[in-house]
Amino acid sequence: MNRRNTLLLKILLFLFILNSISLFLYFLKHSSISSPSNQPPLPKPFLETQLQQQSHHPHHSLKPWPILPSYLPWTNTDANADAMTGSCEGYFGNGFTRRVQALQGPGWFRCWYSETLRSSVCEGGRVRMVPDRIRMAKGGEALSDVMGRGEDVELPSFQNGAFEVDGGDKVEEKALVDHEFLDRYVPEGGIQRHTMRDLISKIRIVKEKDFACDEWIEEPTLLVTRFEYANLFHTITDWYSAYVSSRVTGLPNRPHVVFVDGHCTTQLEETWKALFSSVRYAKNFTGSVCFRHAILSPLGYETAMFKGLTEEVNCDGASAQELWQNPDNHKTARISEFGEMIRAGFGLPLNAHYSAKPVSGHNVLFVRREDYLAHPRHRGKVESRLSNEAEVFESLKSWASNYNGCKINLVNGLFAHMSMKEQVRAIQDASVIIGAHGAGLTHIVSALPKTVILEIISSYFRRPHFAYIACWKGLEYHAINLAGSHADPGTVINELTNIMKSLGC
Repeated sequence: MNRRNTLLLKILLFLFILNSISLFLYFLKHSSISSPSNQPPLPKPFLETQLQQQSHHPHHSLKPWPILPSYLPWTNTDANADAMTGSCEGYFGNGFTRRVQALQGPGWFRCWYSETLRSSVCEGGRVRMVPDRIRMAKGGEALSDVMGRGEDVELPSFQNGAFEVDGGDKVEEKALVDHEFLDRYVPEGGIQRHTMRDLISKIRIVKEKDFACDEWIEEPTLLVTRFEYANLFHTITDWYSAYVSSRVTGLPNRPHVVFVDGHCTTQLEETWKALFSSVRYAKNFTGSVCFRHAILSPLGYETAMFKGLTEEVNCDGASAQELWQNPDNHKTARISEFGEMIRAGFGLPLNAHYSAKPVSGHNVLFVRREDYLAHPRHRGKVESRLSNEAEVFESLKSWASNYNGCKINLVNGLFAHMSMKEQVRAIQDASVIIGAHGAGLTHIVSALPKTVILEIISSYFRRPHFAYIACWKGLEYHAINLAGSHADPGTVINELTNIMKSLGC
């Protein structure tokens, strides 16, 4: 019997060693193919950090973080706070360096404040949500069921005690923070209705004996409030804020998300579900809910992607490898990291990289604007930014089919009729992305490093959104500025021809 047990132990030990070697070879291969062939592999310390996160599974219901080629550590220390202020890392990465403790007991609450963004990522433990104390629509309905519903019904209005924190037996019930705290660490900043500030202002500290829960959520959970939830640009700022909040608070796995708003579902929810472990609506819970660890994500309006439209954010995109070797406060790889996170969320390959002469030809993606129903107050008509878009597209089809330099595949980007995964895949596969100014171009956050952007800009919509995003991501960007909304197809073709020649085509 002892000999049999010894043999069994040896077999188990052999299998364990074999499995460990297999995992090592897999991750070694993964790290080497995830970077473009013309760049060095992911720096070893950063690969090890991601492997440690990936192997840490305290909650099996949570998705692990993927290994991202552009990942850089999200350090959080007071020592580098001064150097962080106003830097590109301060804007796009972990500028949340000032820790402010509001409560420490059985329950706890603290905020990480960014001097650069003038906002905070807050988190707490033993936090209870009472949905009956939040006035808003249920949320999560099908769009067709709520057509005509007013926006005000969808935005949350919090009563005192909508959220509570366990303060222990000796504490007196009171507000968690005062107005001085809110003005310092969660300022309104020109936002007319700051729902996250309102949420925090209504949090109460309660005695442990009064802290009763109908349901416990043990895993880390992001609490998110949204405004322009059906617009891709604004939703990407929400995704980015949620991603940054997860990294700033050092979550070892991807958290759950609870929408503390009453919006209906949209196609964009596909990406929320791809990025995070699960998505629920606050009013869909049947009773009080207690969170072992809750993270309050700042509004998308408070991200650099939005603030950069009205204040100078002088940052250039660079590779993580370059910044690892030569740190530069005026460069960032965070937008690339985030774009890879979106691609990884949909299971798209991160080892895809630009080829100067792709065998199947260069994809030129034309992002189209088309009519669709976006939200309950929408009539289904999209405002045209390029009045002769169909004519331009047909001209490009003829140009592409007769182009002699190389094979060109003109892709008709009818995004309103494509799943989110299909949209991101089309962006990833494109050598050139062209389109009139519109929210669909925000997808360029997921483009590959050498993708070229050509934006056609009506004189009625001269806004810098995509020029800035291209800059922050390090993409080559061109613009055709129109006098009105009509584009000369020949001008567009000449610009594209020059771009293709620059690609060796």
